[in-house]
Amino acid sequence: MPRARRRGPVGRARRGDADVPFLCHIRRAVDITDGFPYGELVQYLAVHRGSTERVFRTLSYVDGVHLARRATAPALFSVALRDDICPPSTVFAAYNHYAGLAAQRPRTEIEVYEFNRHEGGQGFQLDRQLRWLRDLVD
Repeated sequence: MPRARRRGPVGRARRGDADVPFLCHIRRAVDITDGFPYGELVQYLAVHRGSTERVFRTLSYVDGVHLARRATAPALFSVALRDDICPPSTVFAAYNHYAGLAAQRPRTEIEVYEFNRHEGGQGFQLDRQLRWLRDLVD
């Protein structure tokens, strides 16, 4: 007799660390940067006119903004204000939508690196993550 398969998530995340999260608010990213992969989408859509709605509807299934809404665990985000790969407004969109479907928003923070590009906070962010995790378990 076959075993029943479990549907849905296997487990729940206990915490999240989203360093300069990628592929968030994809439509906005395409509008404001030519950095890749967004520039690649522009090239594709320049040739495949009339496909815009279908392309962005398909990409919405992997867009971090939509996925962030379903989160329930505490999270520490980071954003680099000069990042052209993960534009800051797209990171803030994911942060602002994080746990949007939760009954109560979990502890959620964001570290802002004003003068950094895609490398973000590097070692400073790692130190911040370790302190943040320590505070979560204390």
